[in-house]
Amino acid sequence: MQLHISPSMRSITISSSGNNNNGFIDLMKIKVAARHISYRTLFHTILILAFLLPFVFILTALVTLEGVNKCSLSSFDCLGRRLGPRFGIGDDSGRLVKDFYKILNQVNNEEIPDGLKLPDSFNQLVSEMKSKHYDAKTFAFMLRAMMEKFEKEIRESKFSELMNKHFAASSIPKSIHCLSLRLTDEYSSNAHARKQLPSPELLPLLSDNSYHHFILSTDNILAASVVITSTVQSSIKPEKIVFHVITDKKTYAGMHSWFALNPASPAIVEVKGVHQFDWLTRENVPVLEAVENHNSIRNYYHGNHVAGANLSTTTPRMFASKLQARSPKYISLLNHLRIYLPELFPNLDKVVFLDDDVVIQRDLSPLWEIDLKGKVNGAVETCKGEDEWVMSKHFRNYFNFSHPLILKNLDPDECAWAYGMNIFDLRTWRKTNIRETYHSWLKENLKSNLTMWKLGTLPPALIAFKGHVHPIDPSWHMLGLGYQNKTNIERVRKAAVIHYNGQSKPWLQIGFDHLRPFWTKYVNYSNDFIRNCHILES
Repeated sequence: MQLHISPSMRSITISSSGNNNNGFIDLMKIKVAARHISYRTLFHTILILAFLLPFVFILTALVTLEGVNKCSLSSFDCLGRRLGPRFGIGDDSGRLVKDFYKILNQVNNEEIPDGLKLPDSFNQLVSEMKSKHYDAKTFAFMLRAMMEKFEKEIRESKFSELMNKHFAASSIPKSIHCLSLRLTDEYSSNAHARKQLPSPELLPLLSDNSYHHFILSTDNILAASVVITSTVQSSIKPEKIVFHVITDKKTYAGMHSWFALNPASPAIVEVKGVHQFDWLTRENVPVLEAVENHNSIRNYYHGNHVAGANLSTTTPRMFASKLQARSPKYISLLNHLRIYLPELFPNLDKVVFLDDDVVIQRDLSPLWEIDLKGKVNGAVETCKGEDEWVMSKHFRNYFNFSHPLILKNLDPDECAWAYGMNIFDLRTWRKTNIRETYHSWLKENLKSNLTMWKLGTLPPALIAFKGHVHPIDPSWHMLGLGYQNKTNIERVRKAAVIHYNGQSKPWLQIGFDHLRPFWTKYVNYSNDFIRNCHILES
């Protein structure tokens, strides 16, 4: 584009490149009489033209792009159509968006037509749009139907994953089953595997309260080995440690063999089967027999885990919680044994109870020096953390507060505490009615067909120990390593006891790879039984 002022200053011409002979098209020509023009007038005229020049340039560019046949030079409608969306004139795109929103809302409120054949991918949808000339409404219906289909498939896949994980967590790995069988066989054929535990001269120490007594109740030999090995290796005075391992009848021979052949010296280990406790009879624990044999309970824990669950309204997290609550371990006598510790160990004053899915990383002897201030149970509170799975638990997370008995007797905002590493003052415990309270609430829950709570042994213990719990520092017991994949590694390293509570146990394939080494470091992979059962370090 060029601006020409004639030599006589009687005309001003604006030209643009074009197809005439000299290569320019005159867009505008202004003639001025010589006798009326002055330099001031000319100056003002040039200023006005300079202001108009950008608009003329835009018009010219559009004419060039669209072609002379599509848009006349004198047509401002062409310019309006092009500049409209930018300046708010003739905004066709805005109308299109509004129309599209209207169609989407209409489609969202209508039923998807029957027999609508859905493409398998977005690319196929686009291809069909081109070939079949779908209108906007049909396209919206297709898109909605595809999204609902994919969402349903994703939900079903997630529920299947949770179900498979539940079965994996509830089952015994082949390698651990192998270990138990081989050690049981060793018990019957090898006199060393049957030797007395502990040796006769050490028997008085089993009731010596100057020693640090740990109690472990489990049927998992490998897990028991890790708990005891980690405790001994982390202790400043391992020679002051006594471990009381309680197991069931079927595991007793294998458990005895392991610790007879692999002593945890200088610590002392006692292995006893439930059947060897004279006090632990059906007459003394009738409620536990009812728990194990009640038909509705057996169906609940061993039956169809999907029956009665509406997967269309249940979230994956709710489903995972329900599956966790249906773990068969919750009706195992071994899981309930801790409520009978004062009777099982009548000569002991203070003990530390450990779950079999913990690892000890620091000397625990200071636990015996903690003043429980007249309380029975020293435990870490689990209501003061930010995570949703483990450390933000109140009573409302465990109990059904729509049940009148629960609503009448409990506070939903009361802080929960952790099982898995507990200091129990057995002398004080024997002066309370904790066991009777535990029994009575178990019976009430059985009568209500498990409508008061569904999650194992902790809920009745929360009630039974109410008013008898002394909070201890959270650094003693870190929970959640079987739940939370994003557990803070630095906090794991600093914790005295780390607890793999949850489904992802470190001895299972579903265990978290970055958390498993804290556990596997205490497994003796050179042991013949470990190697022959193919328990491999991962």
